Amino acid sequence: MLKIDWRAKGFWLPDGDGDDAAVIGRHLFDGPFSWPVMVAKRPAIEHNLATMAAYCARHGVELAPHGKTTMAPTLIDAQLKSGAWGITAATPNQALIMRKLGVPRVLLANELLDVRVLRWAASLDWEFYSYVDSLAGVAALKSAGVPARVFVEIGFPGGRTGCRTVHEAVAVARAASSLPGVEVVGVSGFEGLLSDLDGVAEYLDTMADAARAIGGPIVSAGGSAFFDLVVERLTGVAERLVLRSGCYITHDHGLYADSSPFHRVPDEGTLLAALEVWAQVLSAPERGVVIAGAGRRDVPHDSGLPVPLRVRGLDGVTREADGPAFVERLSDQHAHLRGLSAVPGELVCFGISHPCTAFDKWRAIPVVDDGYRVLDVIETYF
Repeated sequence: MLKIDWRAKGFWLPDGDGDDAAVIGRHLFDGPFSWPVMVAKRPAIEHNLATMAAYCARHGVELAPHGKTTMAPTLIDAQLKSGAWGITAATPNQALIMRKLGVPRVLLANELLDVRVLRWAASLDWEFYSYVDSLAGVAALKSAGVPARVFVEIGFPGGRTGCRTVHEAVAVARAASSLPGVEVVGVSGFEGLLSDLDGVAEYLDTMADAARAIGGPIVSAGGSAFFDLVVERLTGVAERLVLRSGCYITHDHGLYADSSPFHRVPDEGTLLAALEVWAQVLSAPERGVVIAGAGRRDVPHDSGLPVPLRVRGLDGVTREADGPAFVERLSDQHAHLRGLSAVPGELVCFGISHPCTAFDKWRAIPVVDDGYRVLDVIETYF
């Protein structure tokens, strides 16, 4: 049972400790909650899980969603129960958490240079994968001296990690394969930092060339913006294609609302935004200006500002936000809005942009139904 106390932002428990049983069944607007608070809407989450599982089944691909999006045990468990092949991690600490949660198959989507972690991973009864993209990575594998399953990572000029050419990737693969107990299972990469469809397609074609040159049963790619192109360009290149999209589980009102493949190809399905941040109007100091109590500490701002959706009036009646309303900027604890008709004390419901930098701001997140009755509490492990 999740322990909730006075340290949990968004909960109002000044007189002591509580647990999730103390809030389940309560209503968001008359329960032990304070502002701002981020909530996750269960019907939207369940819809998104089903939509992505159906998409993968329809196209014959696997899904190892990126756990860094939520780092929430209940959501990771839900992804596995909906058919996920495994869970992706970005760091050794995330992989450790996945292990402690009992995730049976983990893909660490980075080159692993820490010999201690390589030896730890090899000592356990699970299916663990990591990357290698350099001879330095091969040297770490050699120093560890333990069995390992690795992908050769393929990058692109100006991008992040990964071999820049097929020739380089083949050289790294041959060096890694020469080590006792090291299995090169295929190639992997991440296309999400590219900004246009043509650039993504060109990069994925390079991945395909590398996969054919290196061999191996698996190829993996696919963030949350271009997984349709991954399926189009990489299906059939290896025995198994593994997507790593993570943001689908809650979607958003900004970055992925605009860039999701389901937005481009609506016949494939739809995703629903599940995360909302409710904040109180603190001031209306000038004509056309409203200040709400949610800022950079509470909402993501790296890939778009939050979007005002609705206002809950002092009478408890909810209305849609005015058409021209927008967040102009954020301070640490304040949102500066223009064009919103609201008075101090009213509540503003914000949609967010980019789930990956929303979850890490909240230790406990109420899960609500469409009527804002609390059904559960998500705990995050950041």
